[in-house]
Parts: sequence; structure tokens; C-alpha cells
Amino acid sequence: MLTESYFVSVSGPPLANNTAIPKDAGIYEHTLHPTHATAAILKKSSVPSGGLAVSRTHVFAAQQDKSTVHVYARPKGNQEAFVAFPERIRSIALRDDVLFLGTNEGRIIIWELCTGRQVTTPPCHVQAVTCIAVTPYHLLTGSDDSNVHVWSLSRLLELDSTIEHEPQETLSNHRAAVTCLVVSQSVNPDTNICISASNDKSCVIWNYQLGIPLRTLLFPCAPISLALDPCARAFYASTDDRSLYAVDLFGEKTLLGPQSNEESSAAVQVSAAFGAAPQEAGPATCLGLNYDGTVLLSGHPQGQVRRWDLGSRADSTELVNLNAAITNIAFIPPLSSQTPTHPITVVKPFLGNRTYNFTSQIDSDMVEETRFSKMLESNGMPQDMLEQAILAFQEPTGNTTSDADLEQEKDELWEIINEQRALNKTLLERCRQSAPAKP
Repeated sequence: MLTESYFVSVSGPPLANNTAIPKDAGIYEHTLHPTHATAAILKKSSVPSGGLAVSRTHVFAAQQDKSTVHVYARPKGNQEAFVAFPERIRSIALRDDVLFLGTNEGRIIIWELCTGRQVTTPPCHVQAVTCIAVTPYHLLTGSDDSNVHVWSLSRLLELDSTIEHEPQETLSNHRAAVTCLVVSQSVNPDTNICISASNDKSCVIWNYQLGIPLRTLLFPCAPISLALDPCARAFYASTDDRSLYAVDLFGEKTLLGPQSNEESSAAVQVSAAFGAAPQEAGPATCLGLNYDGTVLLSGHPQGQVRRWDLGSRADSTELVNLNAAITNIAFIPPLSSQTPTHPITVVKPFLGNRTYNFTSQIDSDMVEETRFSKMLESNGMPQDMLEQAILAFQEPTGNTTSDADLEQEKDELWEIINEQRALNKTLLERCRQSAPAKP
């Protein structure tokens, strides 16, 4: 049965004496569909906001106000590694087998999980890196210095150690700290967007590859967390007054594209919230959207995880109370993309020049599939072979011999006939000469 699950991290001490919550529990895996249940509990972690990343095999958790990252193996459900870095880690993000870490000093640390290679950028942010978002080709970092940097992944992962690591673009329209960052997975330079939230009570929609602000949205209070629709047609924002907003980018009042009636420089006021968290729960510090964009989950400082059904826009319901401040919600795709390799154990990072070994498990067969192996593994006759046979019967039988070939064959036959005629004529002449004369 297809299931949908999500991870939740907490930070800080327990809010009350609750014996139902396991001691030292820091990260929880819950199943949302078909029924809500706790699937796994990972202990000894206190994760800051933006400090959780999940892969198919591992869970990575930065620690609150520390320079360490805890690595958990998902199949075993235990802590696999304890990794220390030279600076305090504020936020992390994962792309394939590479972990990106933002530090309090404004640096970006890149850790290749299968080789242990570590790359560190200069402090291009003058304050802490509060949020990270990653696409197939770009890395985006937001900071307390109010700037968003756009980095090229290929340049960050360049093997040449002498290359200078600098941002490709700097997005600098905010006037206060950037609190959250979400990005679409489009690779088209004309349609890819990112949305940044700031303490200046605004969200800015960017074309991040071109460095162009597409629209500025003003909120009554500062937005804390964002969640982007899977199709990048809308986004959801929570503010520090416990309100939740849904912004439709292509609704009746189109905000983006040629159908927009306003100039991109014009700011739009967002005032109508679709819901509000209960006062006892507090504002939503993190948001998570499921794979089809129909269910929104919100985490709150009083330990509640609440569910919002976006189709009906009904009041939220409490899914679970974890008795500690919720800091991150991360959904796991129900249908994960297939990759040729995946790490069984991570290789701890090493700063310096050396020869690296790639350590991973190969999921696919390295030998190309043959026609015989395909027939052997299929049930009955393979479909493509049946289709080819049917098409062969349906095609009319044509004369595949060309006229030039026929002419050549005719000439060769006439040559043989002429040779035989000459031979017969010679034999007849000899017979006449050898015959005795009549008396």
C-alpha cells in the first residue's frame, strides 16, 4: 500500500512532565496516510529551524547552537555518526549525495557524503546563514544580513582547489533578516522562481537566475515560514500573529506573467488569511506540504503539529503533541526517484587535498541488458517482440532486388550462353575436320 510519511524535529527541553513522550526524543517519523501513526523515533537531538535534511537512507540533524551534525541511518533507526565542523551550523539542505551547511559566520560548507570531500566558501554573508534551498543546478542561501545569494552547484563542486567561490547573483531587496526561502524545481531560466520571507513583513518573488524581483508582497506581520505548492502555482505563509495565508500566483488577480495587470515593481498587500492557529499553540514556526498539495502541516512552539485541509479550508485539527517546540517538518515523497547508487554509510568529511574513494552501493546492473536476458525475465513473449512480429506480417512483401542487380544478372547469364555457343561451334568445326572424306 502506498504510504506518505513526514519527519518532525523538536528543540529545547520538554514543556511538561509527560511520560507518554520518550526521553531524549528529538526527531519523529510519522505516517500521514493511510492512518496517522508514529513510525520511528530518533533520540539525542535538538534541531534548530532549517537544520533537518532527510534522504532515502539517512537523516541529518544540525544541533542547536553547536557545530555538530548528527547522522542517523533510517533502515536501522539509530545514530550512525557524529560529525563536528569548525563553525556553528545554523541551517542545512541536501541534494542527492551532497549536504550543504550554512554557518553562523556566513560561510557555506559542502560535504560529499560518498567521498568525504569538504569544500568551504569565504564568508560571503556577513551574518548567519538562516535558510538554504537547492535545485538541480543552483544553491540559494538566505541570511540575517537581509541578502539572498545564488550559487552555481557546478562551480561549488569544482575539483580545482584554486577556484574562487563567489555567488552568481545577489538578491538584495529586503531590509531585514531573511527568515525562510523556498524555490521551484524548474530548470527553465524564464520560469524558475524562488520566494524569500523577511522580518521586514514582506515576501519577494524572484527570478533567481536572472536576479530580477518579480513581485513584492506585504503582510500585516512578519512571515516566519513558507511552503511552496508542488506545481509552483501558489505558496503558503505563516506569520508571527498566528495567521496563515494562501497566495495564488495565477488566480483571478494574476501576480506573475504577461496576464498581470500591474507592474512588477508595484507591491501587493496580502491581508486575507485563510486560517489562524489557536492561541494556546502559538504561531506556526514551520510548514510542510504533502506531495499533491492538498494537506498542509504546521508545527508550533507548544509542541503541536496541526493539519490543514486546503481543499475545504476547514479549521485545523491537531495530529500530535510532542511536548517540545517544533522546528522542522519534512515530507518524504511516496514515490522516490530512482538513482543508480546510494550511500550505505556516510564518509566523514576531510578538509584538505587527498585522493578520495567513492563509497556507495550500486542499485542497478552495470551490464547492459541483453535481448536474451529480457526474454528470460519476462512473462511469456516480450511485448516489443510481439509488436515487431505483427508489424512484419502487416507489411506488404516487396521486391527488394534493384533493377541494377537484375541487369547485372542478365548480362552474366548472356555471357555464359555466348560462351557455350562458341564452345559448341568450335566442337562442330573440329568434328567436321576430323571426319573422313566421302569416296
